[in-house]
This record gives sequence, C-alpha cells and structure tokens, in this order.
Amino acid sequence: MEEQLSLLELVWNASFTVQLVMGILLAASVLSWYMIVQRFIYLRNARDEAYDFEERFWSGIDLSQLYREGSERAAEGHPVLGMESIFRAGFKEFSRLTQQSEMDSEAVVEGSRRAMRVAMLREEERLERHLAFLASVGSTSPYIGLFGTVWGIMHSFRGLANATQATLATVAPGISEALVATAMGLFAAIPAVLAYNRFAAKVEVFSNRYDTFADEFSSILYRQAYALRRKERKAG
Repeated sequence: MEEQLSLLELVWNASFTVQLVMGILLAASVLSWYMIVQRFIYLRNARDEAYDFEERFWSGIDLSQLYREGSERAAEGHPVLGMESIFRAGFKEFSRLTQQSEMDSEAVVEGSRRAMRVAMLREEERLERHLAFLASVGSTSPYIGLFGTVWGIMHSFRGLANATQATLATVAPGISEALVATAMGLFAAIPAVLAYNRFAAKVEVFSNRYDTFADEFSSILYRQAYALRRKERKAG
C-alpha cells in the first residue's frame, strides 16, 4: 500500500509536462487494449465463420441454394462477412454474366474473379482495422515516455541549481517521477507490439485462405460456365 501511495504521489506531484505525457500514454494504453480485445474477438469469429462456410460449401450443396441461404440471413440482419462474402460476390457476378450469351466462358470466369478480388480487398481491410494504431502505439510510446523522462530529469536538475545543498534526496523525487513516464511508455508499447505481430500473422493466414478459396471456386465456375455454354450451343 505504501508503494502504491508513493507511486500515486509521484504522479500527482509531477510537473505538468510529465503529467501530460503520462496522460497520453495512459490513453494510448487503454485504447490499445480495447482494440486488442476487439480484434481478438473479430478474428476468432472470422475463423469460426470460415470453418462453417467451408464445411457447407464442400458438403455438395447446390451453389444456388447456398447463395439463397446467405441472402436470407442478410435479409434478417445478419452480416455476411469473410469467405462467404467472397463467394457471394463471385457467384452473383457469375449469374449475371452467364445471362449474356455473347460472353464466352473465360470472360465469365474472369469477371467473377474480379468481383471476388474486390470482395477480398474489403475483407482484408476489415481484418487489418486498428492494426495501424497498434503499430503506432508500439513504435512511439517508448519515445514519448523517454521524452517525459528527459523533461522530468531536466526539471529536477534545474531545481537543484536553486537549492542551497545538493543531495540525492533533493533530486530523487524528480528523477523517480521521470522514470515512471518511461515505465508507462513500455507498458503501453509492449502489449501493442505483441498484439500487432500476432494479428498481422493471422491476417496473412486469412488472406492466403481467401486466395486459395477464390482459385478453387474459380475452377468450379469455369467448369459450370463451360458446361452451360456447351449446352447452349447444342440447343442452338
């Protein structure tokens, strides 16, 4: 309790500049922890949704039925994200282009791939949300804390110049409050750096999964487009 009180006293008695630095670091730490928790929940849900969709997709279900199920959930207010969003973008464009008889199979599939690519970029933006802030906190917090430390030490020695007797007890409180700023900078930076590295690796995994799914789905669409065009040529 005495150590806690002495620490609070150091913060309370610090100079305005050091207190401002501590306030900035405290706000950055709180925001980064909020974003860490939010990103953790979002990425976990995205992983579960990807597994569930892949299981339905490769179960042999009709693609039109799978698309209708997603449309029904979207009509009920459930967001369609992740891999299913990529599927819906590609299948919607495929359905639209196949109605144009003048387009060959390659053009139909290429149009579907472009639509899936746009959907993938949007999903990657959602996955990478807040990561830039975590990177900024991790890279700048130690320097902000160091600035508070340097300012606090400078303030202490400037006050020492006006003292009649120079002792360690005279400058110790100022140096201690300055070092608190460095500690707060590290406290804000370390979790942000660890979380950023972890989440960036997860985003890379998701991006690779999305690319693989888009290639596999494009192959399926190409076979369907080729079969549809061949049937139309025979009927014509």
